Amino acid sequence: MNSYEDLQDEACKDGVNVIDYPFESQRIRGLYCDGTVAIRHDMTTIEKSCVLAEELGHYHMTSGDILDQDVVANRKQEHLARLWAYDKRVGLSGIILGYRKHCHNLHELADCLEVSEEFLKEALECYREKYGCYTELDGYAIMFEPRLAVVEKI
Repeated sequence: MNSYEDLQDEACKDGVNVIDYPFESQRIRGLYCDGTVAIRHDMTTIEKSCVLAEELGHYHMTSGDILDQDVVANRKQEHLARLWAYDKRVGLSGIILGYRKHCHNLHELADCLEVSEEFLKEALECYREKYGCYTELDGYAIMFEPRLAVVEKI
């Protein structure tokens, strides 16, 4: 897994500076611009890790100013950055890990993966859109509908 500290180390290795910042707007949780990620200073470490993952997704997957989400191309880039973050912090392997650690609900899975429940729910919805009702990985079937379930294939 990638803790907040792990993501900070990764950012540093990539030449990306990460700073805590007191954004005036409560809506802004993080921004990436020109090799620097600014993270809202008053969030929990788990929230910061989710936001940093998304901002690193912007570093790796997007280009230019994509703040105007009325532009289709900008929404596509935002989606790519978020998918990168979901794969980094949750991933199909993380869902399987939660199954193997006997997580029984989304709260337990989020706790196991050290992500917020909101981030986990968004990741699962993204995976459902990407994979459909289910997908398979390493001898497991991961079902997204009607609810999240993991089955070990025999």
